[in-house]
This record gives sequence, structure tokens and C-alpha cells, in this order.
Amino acid sequence: MDDSSGSRGGESSATNRQGWAWIFLCLAIATHVTDEALTDFLSVYNPTVLAIRQRLPFLPIPTFTFGVWLTGLILGIILLLLLTPWVFRGAGWITPIAYILGAIMVGNGMLHFAGSIYLGRRMPGVYSSPFLLVASIWLLVTTDQLRKNFSFPLEP
Repeated sequence: MDDSSGSRGGESSATNRQGWAWIFLCLAIATHVTDEALTDFLSVYNPTVLAIRQRLPFLPIPTFTFGVWLTGLILGIILLLLLTPWVFRGAGWITPIAYILGAIMVGNGMLHFAGSIYLGRRMPGVYSSPFLLVASIWLLVTTDQLRKNFSFPLEP
């Protein structure tokens, strides 16, 4: 049953778990960005992109300056945090966003481990990758539990 806030009676604890998982992932992303910024991530990322572009020129992968990269990531984290009230309300349109965000961040964390193995040294951002993986998996699990237990309308 919907009330004006958008929450449904039986799912308040499930939406609270998803909401806290969302916040935890936002904090994990912020920690990961800080880790990358402090360990000079762009010194690995930009040359990798340039090498990929030489082999696959049709892929539109951007390179970044530090200021543009950091500003974009900070704005992205703020945007995600601004969506938090809708996550706690159990808005159905958050479900695909949560799945996509969780999957991308699992991939991001795994790439840092794979890159470290491939390079034979710790890749920038690898220290915060476990935190990122745990937070991503928690969001994916809570989102999946919520989706399976309740039907969602796509409107807020």
C-alpha cells in the first residue's frame, strides 16, 4: 500500500537496508576516488587509454586532466547522494539504477585487482577496492531481495 511518501507498509526494513547499502556504496566510491587521487590513478589510466586508442581507434574512451576527472567524480557522488531519499522510499525507478551502479562498481573493483596482477604491482585505487566490492555486492543483494519480495511501479 502506498502512502504519500512513496513507502510501502511491509517493505520498510527492506528499503532501509537498501538505503543504507546505497549510502555505504556512495561512501565507498568517495573513499575509492580519494585513494585513486592520492595514488596518481591518471598516470596509469591516461597512458592505458592512449594505448587502447592506437589499437582500437573507434572506441571513444576519454583521457582526463586531474581537475576535470576529480570534479566529475565529486559531482557524480553528490548526485548519487541526492538520490538517497528515493532509495529509502523504495521508489521503483531506483531499482535499475542500483543494479547498474552496483555492477559497474563490482567491475571497477575487480579491474583494480586484475590490473595489479597484470602490472605486477599495486595499481592506484587497489587499497579501497575491497571496500568498493563489499559495498557494491551489498547494494546488489539488497536490491535483488527487495525486487523479489515486492512489486514496484516504475513511477516514484
